[in-house]
Amino acid sequence: MKTKSLLVMMALVAIFSFVSCSKDNDSSNKAITADDATANSKMDQASNDISDVTEDQYLQQNPTASGKTTTVPVSILPPCATVTTVVTSTDWTRTVDFGTTGCPMPNGNVLKGKIIVSGSLDFSSPYTIHYSFDNFYHNGILIQGNNTTTRTFGTSASSSTAHPIHLININMTATFPNGDVYTRVGTRTRECIANFGNGNWGDNVYVFFGTVTTTKPDGSHHTNAILEATPLRIDMGCQYRLVSGIVTISNSNHSAVVDYGAGTCDNNATISIDGGTPVAFTFGN
Repeated sequence: MKTKSLLVMMALVAIFSFVSCSKDNDSSNKAITADDATANSKMDQASNDISDVTEDQYLQQNPTASGKTTTVPVSILPPCATVTTVVTSTDWTRTVDFGTTGCPMPNGNVLKGKIIVSGSLDFSSPYTIHYSFDNFYHNGILIQGNNTTTRTFGTSASSSTAHPIHLININMTATFPNGDVYTRVGTRTRECIANFGNGNWGDNVYVFFGTVTTTKPDGSHHTNAILEATPLRIDMGCQYRLVSGIVTISNSNHSAVVDYGAGTCDNNATISIDGGTPVAFTFGN
């Protein structure tokens, strides 16, 4: 597959970004740059994998929620991950340990450290799953924060067939290897719209949508909006998983549109800054 690298895309956008920023002295209204798009793509990848792990651990603890059988479903975790489970009279906690040297997920993303997932033994709907991190890294990015997912089961505009619907409350800090620190606060909805209940994670299809506010290392802010009409679509059967959808990154004066395509299993995407010509780049790992 012939693709342009993200580094090439960044170089093409740099001149435009420099000119735009030079005209805007307010750090909260700086032009959206290729660096912003890259950082947000990496944080989206981390969020997607974390959602996979937390849902997996919930289903391991409550197999009947898998929609198929009381038999414990096959876990999504790779062999290099270990799980410690503690159950009290009212609650359960599952600590997923990816070790300290790097544990590759099936999609190639490398995880280190621990994700702690917990909930009540009362599995009635709506159900709240709590999760936090202990020295957890996703592809070298330190992820911190305490988050919750509220799980319901029903129909929606995304699918008229009853399916799991997860409302994710995000309060996350991401520290990149170069020391840059980003924070994210907001909500996203994750829905399993295809192949739920067949006991096989590998063919599930999800959609994500919602809005989060990201604070950049310089203290400025932008929003990351994914509309329900053009959600991020995750196909677990594809190597890079993210196969389509549109993310709009914006502040009060500027915007960038990241388009992940129309469903092809590849790592190609485009970015258009302030209505400019879309520029191709690759994402993943």
